[in-house]
Amino acid sequence: MNDPKGPLLPHGGYRSLKSYKVAEAIYDATVVFCRRFFQQDRRMTEQMVQAARSGVRNISEGSGASATSRKTEMKLTNVARASLADELLRDYESFLVQRGLRIWPKESREARLMRDRLAKDQADDLPPISDGTTRLTGLSGLSDFVSEADPEIVANAMICAIHQAVYLLSRQLKSQGEAFLSAGGFSENLYHSRQQAREENHSAPECPVCGKPMRQRTASKGPHKGESFWGCSAYPACTGTRSMDIENRR
Repeated sequence: MNDPKGPLLPHGGYRSLKSYKVAEAIYDATVVFCRRFFQQDRRMTEQMVQAARSGVRNISEGSGASATSRKTEMKLTNVARASLADELLRDYESFLVQRGLRIWPKESREARLMRDRLAKDQADDLPPISDGTTRLTGLSGLSDFVSEADPEIVANAMICAIHQAVYLLSRQLKSQGEAFLSAGGFSENLYHSRQQAREENHSAPECPVCGKPMRQRTASKGPHKGESFWGCSAYPACTGTRSMDIENRR
């Protein structure tokens, strides 16, 4: 459980994300789809299942990474989006094209109805149907639907679900970017805090030679190479130096 007063940023809670729920349903349904239609094609099965798995797992990993790095969170979220949009979606489209089946236009009546059905976890207000008809009852029933429905409808249903997940992930990325710009990430905030503490604990002393304020510098050569010291801000006109552990502060 996140501590709002702790040093880590709010993180986790990915199971409540709509994008995660949709991606998880896509992953489970893709496994069923491949068992049904690519039983003899091990390579295609591995590629599609891996792309679907990448979609859902990178969402959860990104959520965990957000505790310490907003940049990593955004990177993993984008990997999830790309796995679904650039890999898995194309495989479902190819399935339809190679079998001479229709890819529903995005704004077609079928696609809009399918998206409406997928937007609900469980649709309880469906009209009765005749015996033997297979229909989607909501996102939670996607795997069962994929195991029985007509191939054209099944593949288009998966395409609609992927479009939904990609849309949600794109919004998620935008929100993460805005949060990063406004509040930064744990690493960036930690660096800022360390710099502030260093400045408070090491206020610049005066140069023992000319009295001007000194600046923190790092030795680039000699026996003390890499060590920090105080150097006069008037350098090279003044070459006054002090050790960092002096007690006399400005």
